[in-house]
Amino acid sequence: MQERVFHVASPKAKLYSEADQAIRERLKDFPKALRAYEMLVQDPEARSGWNMANYLTMRKLGYNDHGRVHALLTGAASVAILALLSEAGVRLDTVESGAGELEDAYVVVLLSTMLHDLGNQVHRFGHEAFGVVLALPILNRILDKLYPDPEQRTAIRALILHGIYSHDLSPEPLTVEAGITAVADGTDITKGRGRKAFQLGSIDIHSISALAVDEVRILKGEKVPVEIQVTMNNSAGIFQVEETLTKKVLKSPLRPYVTVVAMTDGEGGQDQRIVHRVRLHETEDRFVLD
Repeated sequence: MQERVFHVASPKAKLYSEADQAIRERLKDFPKALRAYEMLVQDPEARSGWNMANYLTMRKLGYNDHGRVHALLTGAASVAILALLSEAGVRLDTVESGAGELEDAYVVVLLSTMLHDLGNQVHRFGHEAFGVVLALPILNRILDKLYPDPEQRTAIRALILHGIYSHDLSPEPLTVEAGITAVADGTDITKGRGRKAFQLGSIDIHSISALAVDEVRILKGEKVPVEIQVTMNNSAGIFQVEETLTKKVLKSPLRPYVTVVAMTDGEGGQDQRIVHRVRLHETEDRFVLD
């Protein structure tokens, strides 16, 4: 009997390049945050940590991507969300706490988001706490060059570590910046992330539903500052939308400022018409037809 082989291309290089370009474009007016980003992506400890986190989660557990590409994609999402929130006048905890200004909030959000999964290099269980420990030397190297005042440096680092520790909602994030990290993590649900896990033999609702999500767009909302639009090629993608993305919106300080819209692209067979377009209810924790 001939074995059936599925070939699914993985556009990792393209994803990485697009995310890198998006981050640099967003940070062009914030030189301190841009410098933090450049130091991070060149840091050998961070790069190796991403690689090993990806190895354990994908090769040993059959999970989706948790490495450098995931860090870049979520980093790009985080600065896009922060830009929309700041434009809408949402008060940021970096400012409210006296730790810094808007540019410093970009440093906090970018570093916490890009380092949030670093602890997976030890184990998935407890990776949030491991991530805090493993991020410390990396953060110290970067922040030492950006913040000569030790008190401000410590305050900025505390906000970053809170974002890393609470990104998976255990415990739930308390600051707006940590909420951005959690929600940005939830936006990386497209098929580009699920392909490798599927190729490696992980055939479950997580990998299948990830393959059903074509695109995630972060837009300026009509009633709230941020609208996250998810386009699916198959109704199975609603699992990713509910379990990975929407859960993080509902259980973070971003709930009043973010809505989620999920839709199928309208092309194809009957299955795609099970879910046409749904929107997160404004006040209740459920989706409604849009």
